Amino acid sequence: MTVRIATVQAEATPGAVELNIARAAQLVAESAEAGAELLLFPEAFLTGYDEATFGGTLPNLDDLTWLAPLQEAVDETGVIAVVNTALDDGHRRTLTDVLLAPGALPLPAYAKQHLHAPERTIFVSGARGYSFRIRDVEFALSVCYDANFPEHAAAASEAGATVYLNSGAYFPGGERRRDLHLAARALDNGIYVVYSGLIGAPSDFIGGSAVFDPLGRRVASVDEREGLAIADIDPALVEDVRRDQRMWTDRREDLGDFERSGDLTGRTARATGA
Repeated sequence: MTVRIATVQAEATPGAVELNIARAAQLVAESAEAGAELLLFPEAFLTGYDEATFGGTLPNLDDLTWLAPLQEAVDETGVIAVVNTALDDGHRRTLTDVLLAPGALPLPAYAKQHLHAPERTIFVSGARGYSFRIRDVEFALSVCYDANFPEHAAAASEAGATVYLNSGAYFPGGERRRDLHLAARALDNGIYVVYSGLIGAPSDFIGGSAVFDPLGRRVASVDEREGLAIADIDPALVEDVRRDQRMWTDRREDLGDFERSGDLTGRTARATGA
């Protein structure tokens, strides 16, 4: 049985958590109208991706009332939401995927593991992966830079995931790298990759929200405006692709020792009489 998912492309207002939550609740309602069971948001959507905001007062999960409007939208529609935000738990700051499911408390499910240099001055890396299921489909979480590392998606696939969710915020000039990484993670592992990207302020974020199928083909996307990309996740296609494209099945866990030659320049010169 397929699972219909939606992925957001939208602008977040830096530091305006209440405003961003209200917008997120609207998007949950819109995704429900499209028949989606799961909605993915961009990186730092609730706080905005903004260095000044990251260094100031951040939300925490000790008091969940700030998330109430979004949780209410989830409860009313039945849509599961994965929303990323900067969090401060009193001991560390993280870029965290919060999982909101109908009738449950918001769960800080996954913290971004691969931080690029500017983020490392503020945030702490997460220590583990995370996945959840909707019927027979298992979804793994990742945040932006995580998807640049093949081993991250491979670990999720090895743990049973057939869909790799990635919340991101790419800067201008990153279009080609973004799309190559996302398509490659899909084809490498024979899985779906779902990407949600910020647009707009404060850094002219470039969006790119899309869904890639297990062959690395873009099957749904949003252009430069705000909107939702909708796709049906078909676990049967994952099985078919993995049967025909054998990279996942034929992957070797142990490649043995690696032998390195010395510098051949001198040998070449002697052999030619130079």
